[in-house]
Amino acid sequence: MQVLVALGANLPFGGDSPTETLRKSVTALVRQGLEVVALSRFFATPCFPMGAGPDYINAAAVLAMNGKNDCTSLLAILHVVEAEFGRERVQRWGMRTLDIDLLAVGDLVLPDAETQECWRTLPADAQIGSTPNRLILPHPRLQDRAFVLVPLADVAPGWVHPLTGQSVKQMLEALPAADRDAVKLL
Repeated sequence: MQVLVALGANLPFGGDSPTETLRKSVTALVRQGLEVVALSRFFATPCFPMGAGPDYINAAAVLAMNGKNDCTSLLAILHVVEAEFGRERVQRWGMRTLDIDLLAVGDLVLPDAETQECWRTLPADAQIGSTPNRLILPHPRLQDRAFVLVPLADVAPGWVHPLTGQSVKQMLEALPAADRDAVKLL
């Protein structure tokens, strides 16, 4: 099954730049037993939210999910790799040595369509203070973020959101041009 992940970093770790951390994190994913099917180019993106720290380096990857992994174990592997590169879960939307977000697993909707839609349509001002207490798939902010969609369009432009019916390419085209243009190829 196709797994989509977003990778980002805006702080150095162990003497490595965020770009090098992303490169090494892909190797770490493979070491953890995941198959990296495709990796996007790397992009420089403004920190989100604006002014919260240095700009990010972002990428996206397509992983292959084998029969021995379920979504919970997959998320646990992503967290292990983040921790290997100094990730501490202190502040929502804060600076990061490494952030790996599980965006989608095929056309799975978790925990259910109603919950996913509730989180997907949560107003922007409520997002910063609210955190789901369980895995929500597809990632509820996926369609709002150029820093996710631009790299994702490199590796999975035709993936279709199972609830909205929009492809990655369509979601990206629906964003304001200024948002898309702010994501710069390295």
